[in-house]
Amino acid sequence: MKNKFFQSLAGSVLLIALLAATGCKKYTEVEPVSQYSVSQAFSDVSNATTAIVGVYDELQGDNGYGIRISMYYPFDSDEGIVSGGIDNGRRGVGRYQLLLSNAELANPFRQLYRGIEKANLCIEQIPLMAQYNGGSPAEQASLKRLHGEALALRAQFLFQLILNWGDVPAPLVPAYKQSNLFIPKTNRDSIYDQIIADLAVARDLVPWRTDAGPRNERLTKGAIKALRARIALFRGGYSLRPNGSGTGLGTMERRADYLTYYNIAKTECEELMARRDQHTLNPNYENIWRNVTSFVYDPQGEIMFEVGAGGGNGNSDSRMGNYDGPTLNNASRYGAGGGGVIMLPTYFYAFDSVDTRRDVTITHYQVTNATNIKSQRRLGELNTGKYRRDWRVPLLPGTVLNVGYNWAMIRFSDVLLMYAEAVNEINGAPTAEAILAFEEVRKRAYRGNTGLIGVTPTDKAGFFNAIVNERYLEFGHEAIRKYDLIRWNLLAAKIAETRTRIQQMRDRVAPYTNVPQYIYYKNVGEEIIYYTTLDSVGGRRPFWRPTQVPPTGTTGTTQVPAAKWVRIDWAQHLSANVIDVDGTGNKQLHLALAYYFVTGKSELYPFDAATISSYQGQLKQNPGY
Repeated sequence: MKNKFFQSLAGSVLLIALLAATGCKKYTEVEPVSQYSVSQAFSDVSNATTAIVGVYDELQGDNGYGIRISMYYPFDSDEGIVSGGIDNGRRGVGRYQLLLSNAELANPFRQLYRGIEKANLCIEQIPLMAQYNGGSPAEQASLKRLHGEALALRAQFLFQLILNWGDVPAPLVPAYKQSNLFIPKTNRDSIYDQIIADLAVARDLVPWRTDAGPRNERLTKGAIKALRARIALFRGGYSLRPNGSGTGLGTMERRADYLTYYNIAKTECEELMARRDQHTLNPNYENIWRNVTSFVYDPQGEIMFEVGAGGGNGNSDSRMGNYDGPTLNNASRYGAGGGGVIMLPTYFYAFDSVDTRRDVTITHYQVTNATNIKSQRRLGELNTGKYRRDWRVPLLPGTVLNVGYNWAMIRFSDVLLMYAEAVNEINGAPTAEAILAFEEVRKRAYRGNTGLIGVTPTDKAGFFNAIVNERYLEFGHEAIRKYDLIRWNLLAAKIAETRTRIQQMRDRVAPYTNVPQYIYYKNVGEEIIYYTTLDSVGGRRPFWRPTQVPPTGTTGTTQVPAAKWVRIDWAQHLSANVIDVDGTGNKQLHLALAYYFVTGKSELYPFDAATISSYQGQLKQNPGY
């Protein structure tokens, strides 16, 4: 939820972008009723701050990290899928049926460019203000911070464009200074190098978290350093490139100088790890997300930057807790919503039974009655859990679309795992420090059972695979996994592996022999308990043991499970082919995981039809479209 920095400026967001740009005037002859001139907008610290709020605004809302970029674009992957069949909307995005007429491609693309234009104006104008070098110390510090924020925000907008579209037009000056608004694509390596350099400037202009105020909705030094490390790893990773002929599919490639960028990531992470007074792990994984959904500030600063949401509308708020989370239909307490993202059964079984992240990241219950009693979902119906609506404090009953949750952009656990990954790649094997960073994340996950984390590999390949798996478990439903797999050139392989594993689970063969066909549950009050007996190691693990049937009693002439246990399909729910199509040819729900994925094409999105048309042949389409 937006803090006072944003709330105090609500309604006064700058209307400079595009409207005040003389280079765009040919597109409209109507003068806006209310508009700041450039000189007014950057006349003092207060107005310049309002301008920066306008830049932050382009992160938000339905076409930003309020739903589409955060919850449509990251799927399908080996962790989850968007729910429902296939359409020319969000499900088409998830299934990689990326038609040029899909509005889910067009609208976020345009919003990211609005953000770049607003940032460009701030980057140009703020250093020109008299107070930037000649004002009071407080004015100079404030304006330098705003300048740094603008540089970092532009970097994030450009980074998100590269993630989804690869080489893109990259305007670095305001529109009014461009003789041609329809500039050609810029090679993504050049864009990466520009924004990595910009972030090096920005990190020195902004304060540390403890000097900046109590919330994480404005970029601070630690957040910018973490984002710079992330972007450097993507610059050093694989991405889809044209094959040289200009036709056909592309090729996944990594540049020869990739270690240069791994070293940048390593250095940024090392410096952050040395400042645990600024950012460190929350000792309880669940509390990270309890805090987010209760609008409580994270005292550890593990969430280093979050996209502020508020206002109850599609322009500035978020849909977390309404679109995602468990299915809820209880007007008196929780309201309605959830179920928009299905977490795959293979993802559920990727977690150890004592890994505390599983039941935070994945929910396997729903509430669809007036008595608030939870009921069990089947194995192919599991949902996300980090932004669940029923954790909201205060509760928000009714059919409210915008719940006010902030989107967590980057966390300190990412810093630890990026450091471990970079060191392993640079050195050819993990160092003791890299292993400690990796195990710090893992031990937090196994809180109370740290002796069960297993043995960390000490060879390069083994440690890399451990990192791949740990990031899988740590960052579920945080819009990270699909892009990680792309930069490692593993997305196609992991989709294929997941399809195979779901078949194995459906057939209950190794390694899923002990997945129960059915589970039995009942309610104790509103909560669910499962029927299970103690296993050989003294635990109660109903999801990792063949079906356990409660003892039966007699009601009249009918034998029923004792204490009214309810049987529900578990592995039995996967009896249909969950990776392809059903017997009638329908492509539905989990029956079509990444159904149209084509390697060499689907790693990037196409430019939508209207954008291609506006460039009049000057914008080359991405490979395969």
